[in-house]
Amino acid sequence: MHTVSGGEVAGILVAVFWAILVSFLAVALARLAQTLRATTKLVADVTDQAVPLLADASAAVRSAQTQIDRVDAIASDVQEVTSNASALSTTVASTFGGPLVKVAAFGYGVRRAITGRKDDVPAKEPRRTVIVGRTVSRRDKRNTRGKRD
Repeated sequence: MHTVSGGEVAGILVAVFWAILVSFLAVALARLAQTLRATTKLVADVTDQAVPLLADASAAVRSAQTQIDRVDAIASDVQEVTSNASALSTTVASTFGGPLVKVAAFGYGVRRAITGRKDDVPAKEPRRTVIVGRTVSRRDKRNTRGKRD
């Protein structure tokens, strides 16, 4: 029979320790490989979904740019029309404004002249207002405010 010496026991212990350490490292490496495979699959799926989304977003941006260009063209046309309308309004006001004011003033003067010549015609009787059973002319109404009989 052979007796086991202290060096041999130490060698066996070191061998068992290394076997356990290698087993733990093998399990850790297997899990790491599994995680890397799942990550690779996830990145591939995200890429497959992101490429069409980016194409759609690019198309939407191009469409928006086209619409903005159209709105810009419309806005410049509206600005030109507004400028033309303002110029037309100024032209009409300067062309017809002065003569219309003169005609209106002439008409007012004629009307005043005609009504001034009718002084010999008696004036109309003032309108009357009924207040609590009595009749008061409009001129008297101003003077009777706040007064009592």
